[in-house]
Amino acid sequence: MTQQTIDFTAPPSDGGESLTLAHYAERAYLEYALSVVKGRALPDVCDGQKPVQRRILYAMARMGLTFSGNTGPKPVKSARVVGDVLGRYHPHGDTAAYDAMVRMAQDFALRYPLIDGQGNFGSRDGDGAAAMRYTEARLSPIARLLLDEIDMGTVDFVPNYDGSTEEPRQLPARLPFVLLNGASGIAVGLATEIPSHNLREVAAATVALIRNDQLSDAELAEMLPGPDFPGGGQIISSAQDIADAYRTGRGSLKVRARWKIEDLARGQWQLVVTELPHGTSSQKVLEEIEELSNPKIKAGKKALTAEQLQLKTTVLSVLDAVRDESSKDAPVRLVFEPKSRTIDQQELINTLLAHTSLETSAPINLTMVGADGRPTQKNLRQILSEWIGFRMETVTRRTQHRLDKVLDRIHILEGRQLVLLNIDEVIAIIRHSDEPKAALIERFNLSDRQAEDILEIRLRQLARLEAIKIEQELSDLRGEQGKLEEILGSNTVLRRTVIKEIEADAKQFGDERRTLIQAEKRAVAEVKVIDEPVTVVISEKGWVRARTGHGHDPAGFAFKAGDGLYGTFECRTVDPLIVLGNNGRVYSVPVSSLPGARGDGQPITTMIELESGTQPRHYLAGSPDQTVLLASSAGFGLLARLGDLMTRQKGGKGFLTLDEGATLLPPVRVQPAHTQVACLAQSGRMLVFGLDELKLQSNGGRGLTLMEVDTQADPLIAIATVHQGVRVIGTTRGGKPKEEDVRNSAYAAHVGKRARKGKLVDAFQKVLSLQAMG
Repeated sequence: MTQQTIDFTAPPSDGGESLTLAHYAERAYLEYALSVVKGRALPDVCDGQKPVQRRILYAMARMGLTFSGNTGPKPVKSARVVGDVLGRYHPHGDTAAYDAMVRMAQDFALRYPLIDGQGNFGSRDGDGAAAMRYTEARLSPIARLLLDEIDMGTVDFVPNYDGSTEEPRQLPARLPFVLLNGASGIAVGLATEIPSHNLREVAAATVALIRNDQLSDAELAEMLPGPDFPGGGQIISSAQDIADAYRTGRGSLKVRARWKIEDLARGQWQLVVTELPHGTSSQKVLEEIEELSNPKIKAGKKALTAEQLQLKTTVLSVLDAVRDESSKDAPVRLVFEPKSRTIDQQELINTLLAHTSLETSAPINLTMVGADGRPTQKNLRQILSEWIGFRMETVTRRTQHRLDKVLDRIHILEGRQLVLLNIDEVIAIIRHSDEPKAALIERFNLSDRQAEDILEIRLRQLARLEAIKIEQELSDLRGEQGKLEEILGSNTVLRRTVIKEIEADAKQFGDERRTLIQAEKRAVAEVKVIDEPVTVVISEKGWVRARTGHGHDPAGFAFKAGDGLYGTFECRTVDPLIVLGNNGRVYSVPVSSLPGARGDGQPITTMIELESGTQPRHYLAGSPDQTVLLASSAGFGLLARLGDLMTRQKGGKGFLTLDEGATLLPPVRVQPAHTQVACLAQSGRMLVFGLDELKLQSNGGRGLTLMEVDTQADPLIAIATVHQGVRVIGTTRGGKPKEEDVRNSAYAAHVGKRARKGKLVDAFQKVLSLQAMG
């Protein structure tokens, strides 16, 4: 048995007859990706519909389910529509088709629903629709803007999946529905999140761009100021943020709920939310309130975290009860009762906005299939310009199609008119000729089409009154012919026609804006902390606690067996505790959230989220204005303020860049009287230079070279900020501890410029650390 090796990455070598697995997989996945992108997930810029939506609308139109008031067709079972869609146009699962159909009927999902549904089509709280056998549907009135011109030669038709019939490549949309209803979808490598907009505003912007294609972005933004969500709410992002999102095709808007204060008897009041941000449900808000007021212990934890307890206290201090009074008359009515009537109204509002989805973000990602068939992220101007081009072409094709019909009808009527003028002779030819069609063509110089029409004409149409009708119809048709030819012959008239139709549709289907656009600052929960002195105690193993007041004797603190004191920091409750990881990452914890000093405290690792392999290395607590010196054993360091090290992220932030093999030295507080920096290398070399040679680096980094050292053989082991003197701590030749104050001429011998080697400190076998004198 011979062993055969297959190279999966080699290209085909036999003229293309075979294909390697790698090339086959690449081609197959690309085809799959394109199928998902263009065939399922992304809307088309021309009609704003995904393929399944387009097929549902077209199938319903062919079923005669077009809404036309009370005299229109009755709705039919949704199952019947889904069956027709699957059987003729969409060879996928019935669940996917029905879900798409349900969304098109939900007035809280689409700004302008395209389907008029009867029955349970779900709710904004996430309740699902009833099964398709229970619900009924027909097209809504506005859907005619997508379908009315479908049989007027406006769009191309392509074979369906099995070639048994045809379906439209696009729908002849009379308005840019891709902006009106928006879209949301995830494809392979692409995603889209297009918000809905107000019909009148979109129409106005489109008309303005047709009239002047050099319209500035500012003028465009004035007519289309921002999204208009189905559920209303408020957009609190600035006009500049909205404009930037439209200009780039990508962004994120801050949105919040709308509410009112209802006054009750005896000075009582309640907060009532009447509109929610897009994508937020009443149920979701209630669940968030429950989690805040009655938190559950997190997985892997033995008790509630300090953050959970603090949030619980904050919410329960202002909120007494919440209930959902939403009904058919009030789609959204969330009632929040304050703890007491003396609670500040703005405090309750800010607490709710900061900790729930009553204030959230709405992403914008204007990715769609363009007029060229390519999936692209577009800006607002490109979307409107491409749709205008599509609409111009649609109206041109519709006009040409109608002109062909008019010319054909004129041709027929001219033949009939000739017959009526010579009726007796025509009858005689028909009665006596073996080939009456050919005889009529020869005698009266008719076309084949005219002769065929004359032979099929009914006797009643030969009456004298008919001649008058033909003359009138010919006059009307020739007038229409002139107008149609004028549209086709002049771009100005074509643009005027498109504008007139857009304005007419906007007048018929337009409505008032629902979403308020008003810039506001994001709600920030203010935790009230009493500013008082406190001492932070940290053990060597990272257990942390806080004791009220200053002046405590460190020897009086007890620790778990095998643990000891790392350090104590006298600060205030409003200050931060900074944790420096061994990888240069920094974390911050409010001192006010630290546990009391009655027990052993709490591990700092429960208050922050460390990366895998990261350990807390050093700690520092104090005022955010306190300047500190940070350094690594590689000899690099920088100045920063404690406030620069603070972060809201529990996962911390990268701050100090460490060279490979370098370690982080203990941070040093810079005292106001200190003007110099002392650096000590492992070999006993010491360098002193001016503090002014370093600069404040608020964003962190590697820092500047403090002292020339060898990271492996002779690293930097200690730093201190000093003023005219330094204490060196180490051991003598016998291993006995020794401290020596270096001052005056001995001190001056070590003073130099930054990044120098420094000089040896005498009388030490081994140096350990430095201290500032005095």
